[in-house]
Amino acid sequence: MTAENGSEENAGKQPGAPAPDALGYEEAREQLAAVVARLEAGGASLEESLALWERGEALAKQCEEWLEGARRRLASAREATNGGDDN
Repeated sequence: MTAENGSEENAGKQPGAPAPDALGYEEAREQLAAVVARLEAGGASLEESLALWERGEALAKQCEEWLEGARRRLASAREATNGGDDN
């Protein structure tokens, strides 16, 4: 998977790894932390580093989507509790 061969469509996909959108928040976050640790450790080939980076970006996006969904649910619950009043 290289930048020249359409890696954008394969972003976040690694053989044997579940798609980020199939993961719960905690699992996606754990996998993201593992990707970051692997990149920080160094020693990976350029190709592997690019694949890890793409996987990390996809996992980070999925985590952000989970968090944004939680924010919306909290805002909705607060609104329902307060009858639409922000106080």
